Amino acid sequence: MKTRQLLHLAVVTTLLVPGLPAQKKSGIDLSGIDSSCKPCDDFWRFANGQWVDKNPIPATQSSWGTLSLVVEGNRERLRVLLEEAAAAKSPAGSGERKIGDLYAACMDTEAVEKQGIQPLAAELGQIEKISSAKELLDTLVAFQKNSPFGPVIVFARQDSKNSSETVASVSPTGLSLPERDYYFRDDERTKAIRAEFLVHAARMLTLAGAPPEAAADQARAILAFETKMAEPRLTNVQRRDPNATYNPLGLKGTAELTPSLDWKAMFARLGIPESTQVIVSEPAYLKAVEKEFAATPLATWKTWMRWKTIAGAAPYLAKAFVDENFRFQSTVLTGVKEQQPRWKRCTSLVDETLGDALGEAFVKKHFPPAAKSQMNALVENLRATLREQLEASTWMDAETKKNAILKLNAFRAKIGYPEKWKDYSVVKVDRGNLFASIESASEFSRMENLKKIGKPLDRNDWGMTAPTVNAYYSPLRNEIGFPAGILQSPLFDMEADEAANYGAIGAVIGHEMGHGFDDQGSKYAASGDLRNWWTPEDRKKFEARAECVVNQFNTLDVGEGLRHNGRLVVGEALGDLGGLKLAYRAYKRALGGKEAPVIDGYTGDQRFFLAFARVWATQLRPEATRLRLTTDPHPLGRFRAIGTLQNMPEFHKAFQCKVGDPMVRPVDKQCELW
Repeated sequence: MKTRQLLHLAVVTTLLVPGLPAQKKSGIDLSGIDSSCKPCDDFWRFANGQWVDKNPIPATQSSWGTLSLVVEGNRERLRVLLEEAAAAKSPAGSGERKIGDLYAACMDTEAVEKQGIQPLAAELGQIEKISSAKELLDTLVAFQKNSPFGPVIVFARQDSKNSSETVASVSPTGLSLPERDYYFRDDERTKAIRAEFLVHAARMLTLAGAPPEAAADQARAILAFETKMAEPRLTNVQRRDPNATYNPLGLKGTAELTPSLDWKAMFARLGIPESTQVIVSEPAYLKAVEKEFAATPLATWKTWMRWKTIAGAAPYLAKAFVDENFRFQSTVLTGVKEQQPRWKRCTSLVDETLGDALGEAFVKKHFPPAAKSQMNALVENLRATLREQLEASTWMDAETKKNAILKLNAFRAKIGYPEKWKDYSVVKVDRGNLFASIESASEFSRMENLKKIGKPLDRNDWGMTAPTVNAYYSPLRNEIGFPAGILQSPLFDMEADEAANYGAIGAVIGHEMGHGFDDQGSKYAASGDLRNWWTPEDRKKFEARAECVVNQFNTLDVGEGLRHNGRLVVGEALGDLGGLKLAYRAYKRALGGKEAPVIDGYTGDQRFFLAFARVWATQLRPEATRLRLTTDPHPLGRFRAIGTLQNMPEFHKAFQCKVGDPMVRPVDKQCELW
């Protein structure tokens, strides 16, 4: 089960603290406001118009917004840390030495160029030697340990109905396009992407040594093969139902779906006990894979395996591979014009592969204890406020309220960083060999995951690294997480008035808490188990309230005749709506009945809503917009602000908006959760 994340959202706040000055600065960037736009016509434009006009999307980005500035600020901080670590030559085996050496290896483009395609020689050679169906199957089993790119992947996950235990999960993998429907949609944009994929795959295969004509034929075979493999896959909306992907079949039942694969040998190779529970996410897909073992020619399987090997390694190979990978993945799919500087890609690589070692260094320098204390206090204020909301709810009966409050009380809040950092001592980092270093780190990560199978849940695990600019909720763990990366300037302002901080980070925390009660999270109990805790009548009432949000986002016009898929974004939209209402009430609770000051001409309520909308001052390239609408469960930033505020009478009152204004939905269509 994947954690639920608030896409690229990161801000920090402070509570009212006795002894601080009675009035602080507003915390609102007045220069970003477009006063030529009426707030009741388009509040997103009113709050952000001037900033958006003055800050076009950089050529290296698919989107750009205020949160991008936090990301870029952290990258600069990481760059300093990594350059210092690379120059310091700390003791061999230490985390500081490993992150410094990996960064140096990544920055050594001359050494990477000299290697060319050589890092893949052994794996490609192993594929080339396959001469029978048995050897194909044996190779797919062998690759599960270090290169799990085959049609399925085995990994550790919590048992959804016994969440304290970690079991084996078998899930589909192997598609090259963004998601299933890209193989079947017939609109011109999607057809153009498929055509570009054929060019892309052929170019990659040619770079790896295939003759151009043969490479073009192989690319067509790859697309045809993946189209067959995509057909039985669940859609991104179907996968939102956790019951649909919970199929506890055990090793025996899994093997019955795909008897051609030697599952016992695979589990032995991966160190997984045969007695462990096995959850199959998509049984129909496994049946289809079994058919393809017999129906698809051996040569096609080998071509596909070569392609997946090259595609997976491309970002870490010579410049020609990196450039072609960027052209398709970034330019074609998201409209990005230029690659990011090498140092930015290298900081991201170190964060992805040695995240705890880098995170430990980041926290020491950029996350003071006071920030953690402030966040803990804020989380508890929102928790208390949500408890009051649940107790006062008029549509839930006593039993449902009791269970909802039990779940809220059980929320774990993780702030900043893990209690125990990972030990990377077995990872071998060679300053002169980037690819070998990545392979070692990847194998460590893979085996660390697999070793959890059959063991009790490790509560120390985090869903993100400490420098990450994001936040998350995990329904199986019933926990919310806020990495240290979100607790940075310019959005964390100790001198700012509480209205700005509650409107920003308060809404973020409320959003993550809200995921515990969205269309997916509401199906999990306080323990994290997938179990119904609603009375039948209350569940129907909840579904009706969720349906209001589905209908709203199905009808929001995002331009060029495009719409969100309401059933795809309903969870995030519910999180936004419930989270902002919760943050607003928590803000009022923090004021303790006192009137907020008017600062820079805006009341406390107005500044609260300005801060919320300012978080979503994000613009996207057209290609990125279309990709997001089809694959991302988060609504587009502009409409996270507009769609949420259209349902909030508190906002309407603050800016004197009336029924009939674009920012006010008809009263009988306004959505509300609690």
